[in-house]
Amino acid sequence: MPDPVHDPRVTPARPDLADIRLRGSVEAARFVAGEPRRVAVPVAPLRRTPRADAGLETEAVMGDAVTVYEVRDGFAWVQIVHDGTVGYLPAASLGPADPAPTHRITALRSFLYPAPDMKRPALDHLGLGAALAATGEAGEYLRVGDAFVFAGHCTPLDRLEPDHAATAERLVGTPYLWGGRTSLGLDCSGLVQLCLSLAGRPCPRDADQQARAVGHALPPSFDGLRRGDFIDWRGHTGLMLDPETLIHANGHHMAVAIEPLRQAAARIADNSYGAVTGMRRL
Repeated sequence: MPDPVHDPRVTPARPDLADIRLRGSVEAARFVAGEPRRVAVPVAPLRRTPRADAGLETEAVMGDAVTVYEVRDGFAWVQIVHDGTVGYLPAASLGPADPAPTHRITALRSFLYPAPDMKRPALDHLGLGAALAATGEAGEYLRVGDAFVFAGHCTPLDRLEPDHAATAERLVGTPYLWGGRTSLGLDCSGLVQLCLSLAGRPCPRDADQQARAVGHALPPSFDGLRRGDFIDWRGHTGLMLDPETLIHANGHHMAVAIEPLRQAAARIADNSYGAVTGMRRL
């Protein structure tokens, strides 16, 4: 398990370059103050190394604030503000920090159009949780820069979805994607993070980080669980829909799936992540 003090997943430091706020706590040849930017495309892959064929660590979505420390060879070395994840995004996926988002997508998926007209060819898609800066209205549509999105698929940023288990239920059948955190593809911790973010609750990115930071520990027993509780394995996580039923994004089903907790725990113990390591409640 990474050192939580200087966990490389959330520490913007390399031997040659580091965040100026880390001066004195890490060694680096050069320290810089990061530049605030914002993701300006529907979804951008964040990778551990600046290579298009590197594995996907997580995804940043439209509206996510990032701090940029370096841009080189088509990649930006960044830290995502909401969860601290550090890595490389395509430089072309970033835009200015302002204007700040005003609305969030609440439909599983929506579309950007060149005009306020559903019959026009869509320019791109937006997934659940993407944030956008609306600059005006045009009938049933919001203007977003030079594009338009159906207003009924959006809500103001301060309007939350407090039942994170209900959000997870909406995502049943979403394909499993290692590193995914959108309604097009999710991994286990991406599902939890997306559902909690829509409820207005901060949440780190990976399962082990979530186990340390989200909620409080419950007694080590399947008895007494309730809707919204979290179940942890070493490297895996899910949440409860009721005292007996688990929902999780998993590689066995290759999707977000619902199954009895005891059945899932027995299979996982035999095949992948071992026994349950903990249970948590907000």
